[in-house]
Amino acid sequence: MFSLAGKKALVVGIANEESIAYGCAKAFRDQGADLAITYLNDRAERFVRPIAEKLGAEICLPLDVQRDGEFGEVFDAIRQRWGRIDVCLHSIAFCPKEDLHGRVLDCSRSGFTSAMDISVYSFIRMVRRAEHLMPNGGTCMTVSFYGSEKVVDHYNIMGPVKAALESTSRYLAAELGPKGISVHALSPGPLKTRAASGIDHFDELMARTADRTPTHHLATIEDVGAYAAFLASREAANVTGGVHMIDGGYHIVG
Repeated sequence: MFSLAGKKALVVGIANEESIAYGCAKAFRDQGADLAITYLNDRAERFVRPIAEKLGAEICLPLDVQRDGEFGEVFDAIRQRWGRIDVCLHSIAFCPKEDLHGRVLDCSRSGFTSAMDISVYSFIRMVRRAEHLMPNGGTCMTVSFYGSEKVVDHYNIMGPVKAALESTSRYLAAELGPKGISVHALSPGPLKTRAASGIDHFDELMARTADRTPTHHLATIEDVGAYAAFLASREAANVTGGVHMIDGGYHIVG
């Protein structure tokens, strides 16, 4: 129904082949897009670079969003190699463990600041860089979770952080819509990823969610990738600003 042939896509957040970002990167590639992939640091490189090579990524560079200059280096490489970018996927989030496992009320200032900087402000920084390489429009996506709007046991401070991320995506969509740049938040239900493993009692959350979901199936990274690939296509050019629930219908259950 649609193709991403000729499109240039940046994917930030692959940790391994169970990552949401990997599911999206593979879907982009399967639909014909050329890929740029980042990894967090030297330790992560040994896991991510083989994935990038498997996917035929033309660019594979480090990106620690807390290090000044690395965003610039990634986008400079994209400019030099491709001259433009069509798709950006942001799939990173972080909160110090002691803050993530405590009450929202008890979250430290440093923990809250760190979570907001890495999980939210880095998306703003990515889109700001991408804007200048999207003269003919493009698509920017981030990844959220329904704990942004409902209180989910043990999700704690990441609920308010993801709410901020979703609000940010709406404002960016409004600001960039006249330039033909769409902005989206993908919101799958719980998936067994390395990032999710840091949440207390996550296996219990997955089991409860599967039981209550209308389809009785949790979303997969392939589900998220397929949806993201459609949003990246020209057929979805007039869709923007949404929080896209990819959760087997869990969000409709009271």
